Amino acid sequence: MSHESTTATAGATRTEDAPAPVPNYQPHLILSGHRKSISSVKFSPDGNLLASAGALFGTRLTGDIVQTLSGHSEGISDIAWSAHSDYIASASDDKTVRIWSLDILRGHTNFVFCVNYNPRSNLLVSGGFDETVRVWDVARGKSLKVLPAHSDPVTAVSFSHDGTLIVSCAMDGLIRIWDADSGQCLKTLVDDDNPVCSHVLFSPNSKYVLASTQDSTIRLWNYQTSRCVKTYTGHTNATYSLVAAFSTTGGQYIVSGSEDARIYIWDLQSRRVVQTLEGHKGGQCTAHPTRKLIASASMEKDLTIRLWLWSDE
Repeated sequence: MSHESTTATAGATRTEDAPAPVPNYQPHLILSGHRKSISSVKFSPDGNLLASAGALFGTRLTGDIVQTLSGHSEGISDIAWSAHSDYIASASDDKTVRIWSLDILRGHTNFVFCVNYNPRSNLLVSGGFDETVRVWDVARGKSLKVLPAHSDPVTAVSFSHDGTLIVSCAMDGLIRIWDADSGQCLKTLVDDDNPVCSHVLFSPNSKYVLASTQDSTIRLWNYQTSRCVKTYTGHTNATYSLVAAFSTTGGQYIVSGSEDARIYIWDLQSRRVVQTLEGHKGGQCTAHPTRKLIASASMEKDLTIRLWLWSDE
């Protein structure tokens, strides 16, 4: 695999003579209450709430549960916040997407595995084990497009930050970029080894795509040139690949959960592991939009959510 010699910038610019500070995240809170494995944790865009899914909880950052949402008849795989933090969408094995306070979206013919809003929150994109990507009109609760996207279950979908593009990935190892308006496939990204891809999202400036795979690597792709420009290694994801995220508070980092029960933080540019967080028996994770705060959740038996706060000491 070839790598570009130029520095890939996935967010704000950082000069080579001004390296980011070394992260120093420390345990802050442990949140309990789930009775099943926690499949997803997401901070609200305004940063005030944390949603988690096994059952669906809304939690203040103080640890108080705001609301428990029930209604799905099967497990929940993914959740997404609307842009103004007023609605939550959930994807479930009961073949539905639910918008809490609004509608139930029906159309998938198998488990719905992933869901995300566009920046205006007027559209949702979902992917499922029926191998399709579906685009939904939120206000009408109707499917606008059904994309025959992959030849295996779709594991992640996301909009670009201007809402014009959709990225999807699947168990077939392919990453695809779609025009959100026309539904046309614009690019297909594939690694030489074609590992199963489990999570994908656009970088903060939408110029790159970050993908986590089951060969224990995370890759940063320049999708315009179809080239992998950065590879992040050090964790273990042989069976399933957990969520990777960007953290741009305090510097530029990649954060990911791992099957080895740790949360890894990489320096975006150097690809070095700069901190490892331990405490779970397997971890999902998400980075706060404005604070130096990470939330992680267990896929296994401890059924807790942990908040990690950067300490300047």
